[in-house]
Amino acid sequence: MLAGRAQDGTRGARRISGVDAARGVALVGMMSVHIMPAVDEVGRTSTAFLVASGRASALFAVLAGVGLALATGGHEPYRGRRLLSVQCGLVVRASLIGLIGLLLGAVDTYVAVILVYYALLFVCALPFLSLGPRALAALAVGWALLAPVLSHALRSSLSEPSGGNPTFSSLEEPGALITELFLTGYYPVLPWMAYLLAGLAVGRLALGSLRVAAGLLACGVGLAVLTKAASWTLLHPLGGGDHIAMGPALQTSLGGTTPTTSWWWLAVSGPHSGAPLDLLHTIGTALAVLGACLLLTRAGGHLLTPLLAAGGMTLTLYAAHVTALAASEPDDNHAALLLIHIVAALVLALVWHIRHRRGPVETVVSAVERRTRTLVSDRG
Repeated sequence: MLAGRAQDGTRGARRISGVDAARGVALVGMMSVHIMPAVDEVGRTSTAFLVASGRASALFAVLAGVGLALATGGHEPYRGRRLLSVQCGLVVRASLIGLIGLLLGAVDTYVAVILVYYALLFVCALPFLSLGPRALAALAVGWALLAPVLSHALRSSLSEPSGGNPTFSSLEEPGALITELFLTGYYPVLPWMAYLLAGLAVGRLALGSLRVAAGLLACGVGLAVLTKAASWTLLHPLGGGDHIAMGPALQTSLGGTTPTTSWWWLAVSGPHSGAPLDLLHTIGTALAVLGACLLLTRAGGHLLTPLLAAGGMTLTLYAAHVTALAASEPDDNHAALLLIHIVAALVLALVWHIRHRRGPVETVVSAVERRTRTLVSDRG
C-alpha cells in the first residue's frame, strides 16, 4: 500500500513493476481469504486458506518494507536532512492510513482490517531506515526468532483479546488498544516487525537485477520448505504435538497469536500464529512471490498488467473491497462472489491506470505526505 519507487516519491520516479505485481497478488490473496470459507462441506481446509491464509497479509507487510526502502533511497539509503524529511512524511502517511483503518473498523464486517496495524508498523520501522541490507537481514532473522518468545512470555499474564477491529471508540482505552496492536491482535506489531525488516533488507538490493530476482525466488522457496519441515519435525517425531491442542486452526488461522499454555506452541508454523517458524515461512513465501513477479515482469509478462494496475492502488481497492463486503448480502456461492470482487478490482484498476499514476486514496495520501516532506526540507 506504500507504492514501490526507485527514488523518494518525487514526480516521475520510476516504479518497479515486479513490486506492484506482487502487491496485486497479495490483494487477490487477501480477498480470497476474506470471502472463501475456511473449510469445505466435508471439513477439509479450503484451497483458498491452504494457499493464501497468513501468506497474503505477510506478503503485504514484506512489500511495505520494500516500499519503505525504495522511498528512502533503495540500495543507497538516505542520510541526514533528506532522510528526516522522508521520515516526517511517512509519519503523516501512517497517520492517514491509520485513520482510514479506524473508519473501516467501524464497518460491520467480519474482515480483520489490517490498516491500523500496518500504519503502526510504518512508524516502528523509522529507526531502521538508514541501515544496509546485511544489518537489516540479520535483524529480521533475529526478530523472527526472538520476538515471538517475548510475546509468548508477555501474553501469559494478559487477558484475552477483544477480537474486534480497532475503531475510534478504541481510543477511549489507549492501554488496551496498544496492548492489542502490539501483542494480542490479529496482526500483532511486535512479531510482525520481522516482515518490515525483511522487506527493508530486500528493498536495499538492486531489484532490477536478474540475479537478485532469481535469488529471491530460490531463497524464498528454500526458506518456506525448510521451515515447514522443521515445524513438522518438532511437532511429530520429537513429540511437541503431544503438548498442544492440534486442531483445524493450524491449517486455517490461529487468529494472530498462539495460546500460552505450552512453549511448544512456538514450534507451530500455522497461519497467523506469529510463531518463529510461521514468520520465517511466510517471509520465505513473500520473497518467492516477489522474485517470481520481478522475473515475469522483466520478461515482459503482459498478462500481469491487471495485477500491476491493482498493485498501484491497493489502499483504494482494499477499502472498497471491505466496504463492499459489508454492504453485500450473505451468499453461499462464495466462489462467484470472489470472482466478482477480483474482476471488479482488476477492471477498475486498469481503467483508472489509463489516466492516473495512483489510485484516488493514494493520490490524496501522497499529496499530503509530499507537502510534509517539502515543508521539513525547506525549513531545515
